Amino acid sequence: MHHQDISVDLALDIYTRVLRIRRFEEEVGRLFRQGQLPGFVHLYIGEEAVAAGVCAALTDEDTIISTHRGHGHVIAKGGDIKRMMAELFGKATGYCKGKGGSMHIADFDIGMLGAIGIVGGGLPIAVGAGLSAWYSDRERVSVCFFGDGAANEGSFHESLNLASTLALPVIFVCENNQYGEFTPATNAMNITDIADRAAGYGIRGVVADGADAFEMYRVAKAAVERARRGGGPTLIEAKTHRRGSHAEGEEAFLAGQTYRDEAETAAAQAKDPLRLLHSYVSENGILPAEQLEALDSEITQSVAEAAEAARNSPDPEIESLFDDLWL
Repeated sequence: MHHQDISVDLALDIYTRVLRIRRFEEEVGRLFRQGQLPGFVHLYIGEEAVAAGVCAALTDEDTIISTHRGHGHVIAKGGDIKRMMAELFGKATGYCKGKGGSMHIADFDIGMLGAIGIVGGGLPIAVGAGLSAWYSDRERVSVCFFGDGAANEGSFHESLNLASTLALPVIFVCENNQYGEFTPATNAMNITDIADRAAGYGIRGVVADGADAFEMYRVAKAAVERARRGGGPTLIEAKTHRRGSHAEGEEAFLAGQTYRDEAETAAAQAKDPLRLLHSYVSENGILPAEQLEALDSEITQSVAEAAEAARNSPDPEIESLFDDLWL
């Protein structure tokens, strides 16, 4: 991690995005364990640097598409945590009026085209957004976040092929957290780096440290600038770790079995992106410790207020059951 080309304002921006994701996800985890949230939640803790670094390289007009583990992407793109929290509670004041839940939050106003619960389902949508920009001659890029499991889906290969053929302004960001649910990636593919697959489509492939928010920003910025110049897509593989479960509460159906050993878990903890970023910016005098503490207090309070507001928000009316649906 180094900051020579990162301004103080940019460092604060990236740090704020990482911290806001972390505190939001920690609160969501607590609420789920208390039985206050319906459905499943997939937390982004441990992967925050990827979304924060990539989205810091985008404009408001650029679009992103997300996955079942999507809270971090929404927040990094500028999402409203009050509307997010209300959606997780299934309330009428949520982003999707309580009908989408954790895995389907969208906000077109900020270029967040949605979270897709289907593995690999977001890739073709991102290509469609890139095709739209290409047709309208706008310097807008589309970013698709997806996991290592999605890189083995047909939609991945079809999407990279079309984006490459038309030189579309699409950035494919593979968040390789080493596991597809409970299956190690090494059991599902015969390569070490998913980024190597870019060569088969004649596009650039880059491996990045997904725990280093500044590195993620630099890699994304280069890919975005290249796409805006008409240089076509890039496949970025962010090597990362999810610190916790695939889904909260998974212990209930694992029946006491484990699928990650203690050494691997310890290694993931040691690469905690928030801790690494906090240590770096404070020890190098980029951001003073007092400012970081004040920011943490402010964000923690805003998350608590979002949860309280969501808890007290109205449930959707029965009469709204078929609103906003194509029938």
